Amino acid sequence: MNIIKPQNLKPDQLYISDFSILQKDEKLSYYNFKNESHNNVSANEIEFEHCRFNNICIQNGKLEKFTFMDAVFDKCNFSNTAFSECAFIRCEFKNCKVFGCNLSESRLYNVSFTDTNAGYISFSLTSIENVVFKNTILNNSYFMETKNKNLYFDNADLTQSRFLKTSLKNVDLSNSKIEGIAITAEDIKGAIIDRFQASDLLYLLDVKIK
Repeated sequence: MNIIKPQNLKPDQLYISDFSILQKDEKLSYYNFKNESHNNVSANEIEFEHCRFNNICIQNGKLEKFTFMDAVFDKCNFSNTAFSECAFIRCEFKNCKVFGCNLSESRLYNVSFTDTNAGYISFSLTSIENVVFKNTILNNSYFMETKNKNLYFDNADLTQSRFLKTSLKNVDLSNSKIEGIAITAEDIKGAIIDRFQASDLLYLLDVKIK
C-alpha cells in the first residue's frame, strides 16, 4: 500500500479563511478552514491546494467541479452532500462523516479515509486510484461502473454494499465485513477473501447448503 500523503501542509504557514465567502472560479492555496457550519450550500468550480479543513460541517450541499489537491479533512461532516465531477488528489479524511455523499463522476487519486463514516456513499462512474478505506464504515455504499486501481479495504465495514460492473480483482477483503454484499460472480472474480467470508458469497453459485 503506497498512498501518497498531502504535500507541503504546515499548520503555522496557513492563512485563516471563511468557507462562506468563496466565489466561483476561485483558487485558494495554503488556507485553513475551521469551525464552520453551512447547510444546503450550492457552489461550483473552486480549487483548493495545500488546505486544511477542521470541524467543517456542510450538510445537504451541492458542490460541483471542485478540486481538492493536497488537502486534509479532520472531523468534518459532509453528510448528504453531492460532490459531482470533483477531483480529490492527495487528500486525507480523518474522523469524518461523509454519510450519504454522492461522488458520482469524480476522481480520487491517492486518497485515504480513516475512522470515517461513509455509509450510503455513492461512487457511481467514479475513477479511484490509490485509495484506502481504513477502519471506515461503508455499509450500503454503492459502486457502479467504478474504475479502480490499487483499491484497499483495511478493516472496513462493507455490509450490504453494492458493486455493479466494478471489478474487485486483486482487492483484499479478507479483514473487512462483507455480509449482505451485492455483487456478480464476474466482479468478485480474483478478489482476496478468507474462508469464513466464503459463505457470504455462496449465493453467487446458486446452490443450497444442506
